[in-house]
Amino acid sequence: MSLLGNGITALVTLLAVLLGGWLTIRNQDRLWNRDHARQWRDIRLEFYREFLSAYQQYVAFALEPTAKITAVPHPRRAKELMPFFDESGRPYKERFESAATAARLVSGFPETRNDLNMLVKHARAIAAARATATPGEIPSELFDAFLLAERTFQLSVRRELGLPAMSLDISTGLWS
Repeated sequence: MSLLGNGITALVTLLAVLLGGWLTIRNQDRLWNRDHARQWRDIRLEFYREFLSAYQQYVAFALEPTAKITAVPHPRRAKELMPFFDESGRPYKERFESAATAARLVSGFPETRNDLNMLVKHARAIAAARATATPGEIPSELFDAFLLAERTFQLSVRRELGLPAMSLDISTGLWS
């Protein structure tokens, strides 16, 4: 009887140790996943912040009255122009393009990448229009599409980062 009792006690102890080890591993895995998700969230936030800063500087330079911009037809996309900046504008374009590429690389949702691509397309359209017009002569439709693309991208980023939802009044372009 004593041998059977000792065997049962040993078996229960072994099961308790195995269960405790499994629970510890499971808890550590959950903590690691949470930390990993938090790190990626912070990385994405930083890259999106950098992109938004670079694109705002790009557009601000394109709208400068003294900016020298040329535009040529895109080799693969009909009715789309590619803007080229002079030496003083080249750093803005390079920073904008590299920040857009980096943001695409860390993006977690396809919708965010699509909205980023639309924002890049509309920013380039503003710069291309600026090649043949003064800032005041750029069609307001380009600015409307550009601002809508900006707001849509911001909503996608908020959704991807798990931030509280904000509503956008499409008619005014304002957050509420």
